[in-house]
Amino acid sequence: MQKVRIPQNSFQFGEISDNTIMRTDSPIYAASAQSLENMIVLPEGAVKKRHGTKFHAKNTQTKKSLHLAPFIFDDNEQYIIGIGEAYILCYRLLSDGTLSLVSTITADTSSAALPFDEDYLQEYNTAQYGDVMFICHPLFAPRMLTRTSLTAFELSVFSFDTSYDNKDTYQPYSVFQANNVTLSSNYSSVGTGRVITTSSAYWDTTGKHIGVTVRYGGSEIAITSVNSTTQAIGTVVKELSTRLTIANPLRARDGSSVIEVTHILHGLIVGSVITVSDAVSVGGINANAINGQRTVQTILDENTYTITTTSGATANASEDGGGFVKITSNGPTTFWDEQAFSAVRGYPAAVTFHENRLCFGGTIAEPDTIWMSKLGEFFNYDVGEAADTDSINLVAATGDVNEIRYMRSNRDLQVFTLSDELYVPTYLNQAITPTNAQIRKQTPFGSEFVLPTSIDGATVFVEKGGRAVREYIYSDAEDAYISTAISTVASHLINTPVDMAVVHSGFSTQESYAALVMDNGNMALFSSNRAEKRAAWTNVTCQGSFKTTTALGDRLFVYALDVNNNYVLSEFLDDIGLDNYIYVAYGNGTIDVSSLYSSGTVDVIGYKSSGKTHLGQFTVSGGNITMTAHNSYTHFYVGKKFTAKIITNPIDTVAGNGPVTGDVRGVSTVVLNVKDSESLKVNNRVVNNIAGFTGNKEVRLLGYSRNPQVTIEQDDPMPMQVNGLISELIL
Repeated sequence: MQKVRIPQNSFQFGEISDNTIMRTDSPIYAASAQSLENMIVLPEGAVKKRHGTKFHAKNTQTKKSLHLAPFIFDDNEQYIIGIGEAYILCYRLLSDGTLSLVSTITADTSSAALPFDEDYLQEYNTAQYGDVMFICHPLFAPRMLTRTSLTAFELSVFSFDTSYDNKDTYQPYSVFQANNVTLSSNYSSVGTGRVITTSSAYWDTTGKHIGVTVRYGGSEIAITSVNSTTQAIGTVVKELSTRLTIANPLRARDGSSVIEVTHILHGLIVGSVITVSDAVSVGGINANAINGQRTVQTILDENTYTITTTSGATANASEDGGGFVKITSNGPTTFWDEQAFSAVRGYPAAVTFHENRLCFGGTIAEPDTIWMSKLGEFFNYDVGEAADTDSINLVAATGDVNEIRYMRSNRDLQVFTLSDELYVPTYLNQAITPTNAQIRKQTPFGSEFVLPTSIDGATVFVEKGGRAVREYIYSDAEDAYISTAISTVASHLINTPVDMAVVHSGFSTQESYAALVMDNGNMALFSSNRAEKRAAWTNVTCQGSFKTTTALGDRLFVYALDVNNNYVLSEFLDDIGLDNYIYVAYGNGTIDVSSLYSSGTVDVIGYKSSGKTHLGQFTVSGGNITMTAHNSYTHFYVGKKFTAKIITNPIDTVAGNGPVTGDVRGVSTVVLNVKDSESLKVNNRVVNNIAGFTGNKEVRLLGYSRNPQVTIEQDDPMPMQVNGLISELIL
């Protein structure tokens, strides 16, 4: 009989899947475990029982589902925003660490009911700047959640800047009609009740076009009603006229009454009636013979057409001139467009801030388009003359229609779509401008509806299909972004993620952790150290199910359904090993726990000057617990205990003729190295004389197996940290 001592000095690679059961040759195998339930991998490689969760609030709204988002004004003013169906909950983080519900919003500033739908909560996209959070979804107009004081918020519909005379709205416009579809108005002058006619079916007759603005002749027409698919009624905001952008746009020919007009992208057809004004004489033709109502005679190209002068006045010289000419027309033209964001075309799915611009991305009608505001003017999307500070419109013309789901500002503007990962590069540290902006395709995996977030220098996102988590990071060696799966060794833990948050320096360590909530109600914790080529996953469970999560710096919050069917907002906090625990002072032989618990059983930890003690499980009756026998304690923590468990990989070694995987073998002794631990069991054997113990503890075991494993668990609300173990293997 041969005995071999097998050390496991680290758990730095976390929990790994059964697919790796034969990878005894891999260094990952020796520093991982088959199961790490409710454990945290520490940067040094030890594993520690995860924190309990402190109860903050119970959702009393009728519809319980929430989408959580952080709202951080500064280090002292932080909030959690909960978006539910037709309501928003705003919680302020107070200096004592508690959350206070400061605003419940059920209508926007126009008193309109909120559009948020429970079925779409996972798809909402948010971005915050200063006192304002922007909320986006392709089915609803963007909203602005504005902090108006320390304890008050209001919601309003996003609106674009307008010109000083309110006759121009600085919003993005797009062409949605076919190239040959014309639009005309029965009047060019300002006024209501103008008939707007298209040459082919265009208008939505269900009412979605009402309130939409079309742009024609350099002016806006606001649609007020729709008569048919080809006819609408609107209000002309300002005269349907265009000041030609080219100085001296008229060309006269010696001996001819025909004048060529350079009118960029005019969209007019033969027979269109225009009014020329502000023209001056050209080629000897008097201005009076040019100005006035004229009919388009011929179309030379998209930028040029011809008209004839009054009474056949002819030029006595060939000349370019005319001055600064104004053209007014209400006749049929193909040169017209429509506001990009509307009920009929959809609204942006993605929003972020990048290089001092507010960026929207992806509507239903234009899923692969990005709109970037003017520099420093977040409500101005006027493309202007393509000056460096003007608004930017970009289309991801990569061969596929890329449905934009998220954008993140990093070293570049990162764009995550249904099918690909893209980016908008910044060249030589130069700002993005209308003339240098472009979209580049990088990797082909696509994203689920889970907001990407940054950890350890990379952007982490959930791959389309919800079965893998990837990091998106720029590689100097590749001179491109690469997308690497970071969940491969723990693929069994990735079960359709629905939410993700990153807590920095969380869980009382200097490590950052990503928390992913799964569709099955579990949570996976991930930490990485790229320099050490380390990526570690663990599995987090509770008595109930996790629904969503968010983080404020080093504080991680979860929204969950507990075993009593309460929807509760809680926070992972050290020291107390209970979930959804509440703090209660002793009084008159009972303690009142009705804020969360009205019946059933709970575990209680008592506190007095000598320290904390687990008092056991108690029955709740009428929202109270009888504590007469424990009147020496000043206060109590009441909640639900949870089990922490480590199951090692099958313990293997190399014998004379190779690995002994699959051979019958036994573990006679295990030496645990623990820190500040108590109430441990090893392979269901209670570890004696361990209470706040630090050091080595030997446990003798019996039995043989073809795949011997060591199970270390604790189901009491006490601390537990395992630094490593040594197993004595009998061959």
